[in-house]
Amino acid sequence: MIRQAIRTSFDHQQLRPGYGRWVDERIVEYPWLFSLLPETGGELLDAGSTLNHDDVIHHPKLRSKKMTIMTLAPESDCFWKDGISYIYGDLRETIFRDAAFDFVVSLSVIEHIGLDNQMYDPQGISGGDRKPGTGDHLAAVRELWRVLKPGGTAYFSMPFGKHEVREWLQVFDQRMVERVIEAFEPSASEIFYYKSSAQGGWQRCRPEDASDAKFFDVHHDAPWPGCPAASEAVVCLKMIK
Repeated sequence: MIRQAIRTSFDHQQLRPGYGRWVDERIVEYPWLFSLLPETGGELLDAGSTLNHDDVIHHPKLRSKKMTIMTLAPESDCFWKDGISYIYGDLRETIFRDAAFDFVVSLSVIEHIGLDNQMYDPQGISGGDRKPGTGDHLAAVRELWRVLKPGGTAYFSMPFGKHEVREWLQVFDQRMVERVIEAFEPSASEIFYYKSSAQGGWQRCRPEDASDAKFFDVHHDAPWPGCPAASEAVVCLKMIK
């Protein structure tokens, strides 16, 4: 599915009918990122390790950049031989100096911050969640602003719809999206909302069209007619410091 996502043609303004039907939000997030990420070089931080896959890490727009991945704990995929640096720890309190990166990418990550992340760190390498709380994602947003260079660009995505807190993630509603933008204080920003349906696949939408979107957890939820593969809607933010 990841290979399909990064190789598919993608117009972030208007998706073709049936785009990504029955596929989870990765089919939007990866192409959205690569449609907007410039081909130029620079320092890029993958905050949360969403890019740490073979088909993604070797994308031409990433090969031109010096990449650092920060996540909670080591993963089975590791590309240090390709010059990728790995740092393990808490995104609310990083070790990076101010203005270290030209780009920050954090796809479907901040919705987990402050909640139960044991599945991502089963050995407890990160030392556990020292500051639990459903609002802690804003501390990570401010920290990622700190490590981004002036004029640098951040790319965020989160599940969107009716606010809901699960043990390991929360779904963002419109007010929460606004608070993320307020915490980042961008000089310029663009917001993209996408919603999936069994009939039309993923399509760009207005926030009010996705305000009641739900999240399907394949590990715990019983499927319902027309339920999504994971998040029924996603919000993608491009913010310039």
